[in-house]
Amino acid sequence: MKFTDNLSVIEVKMANHAPNSQLIAELIKRAIDSLLAILAFGIFSPTMVFIAIIVLLTSHGPAIYWSDRVGQRNRIFKMPKFRTMRIDTPAVATHLLADPEKALTPIGSFLRRSSLDELPQLWSILKGDMSFVGPRPALFNQYDLIELRSECGVDALVPGLTGWAQVNGRDALSIEDKVQFDLQYLRRRSFLMDMKILYMTFVKVIRRAEVSH
Repeated sequence: MKFTDNLSVIEVKMANHAPNSQLIAELIKRAIDSLLAILAFGIFSPTMVFIAIIVLLTSHGPAIYWSDRVGQRNRIFKMPKFRTMRIDTPAVATHLLADPEKALTPIGSFLRRSSLDELPQLWSILKGDMSFVGPRPALFNQYDLIELRSECGVDALVPGLTGWAQVNGRDALSIEDKVQFDLQYLRRRSFLMDMKILYMTFVKVIRRAEVSH
């Protein structure tokens, strides 16, 4: 057998091994997500009950708002958030509203800037619809974002509570820039990168940075 033939065999073995390694990494990530979500539910349950009561007392409508979001492989799922908008607000991205401030509930701005409105998504993580780290799930009608992510293969990822784009600009990013950060995460994702993103998210939440409404 020639040396080049040996190289070909090695390359094939490495190519076959890569998907298996990625599958194991995804299973480990899923297990960690589940354990952390259960732990977080135990810690934040009193806070979530308190927020739900305040939302009900300060505005008309339910405490939880369920929106249609795009998940892995463009599957639609129901994602919960504490309701921060009035019940007659159109189901579009916030920046597309004529006057987002008028659509907010009395405590909506605080919940958004503190990211406390995201806490119910622990349920989505437990169900497997989401992960702690991944691209933020697009609204069902954000067709340009969905198309760009599909073209780049980002739709293969499980959407996250936070992500690489979130800690690199969040609301300040254009759709094209968001997808570029999503693509970077797709290519570089690892346990250490996830830990880095979670740490950066914690710092930004404390500073309440880069949230427009």
